[in-house]
Amino acid sequence: MHWREIIRRPVITEKSNFLASEFNQYTFVVDPRANKMQIKEAVELAWPDVSVERVRVANMPAKRARRWRRMAIRKPGWKKA
Repeated sequence: MHWREIIRRPVITEKSNFLASEFNQYTFVVDPRANKMQIKEAVELAWPDVSVERVRVANMPAKRARRWRRMAIRKPGWKKA
């Protein structure tokens, strides 16, 4: 996979902004098929002046919600690193 296929987008939340400013930890939505080594290589290729020390990965579960009485919607699960 190309590095642009692995890294989909950054996660922008209060917690991710705090981690970035205090601990230099950045959070991305990544391809569910990517492993830690591929994520590390993709980040280092995207930003050449960055060296990745460690990659942590979490599979976020799918969410279910109800609209009206019968219509149920489901958001797919995703992977963050």
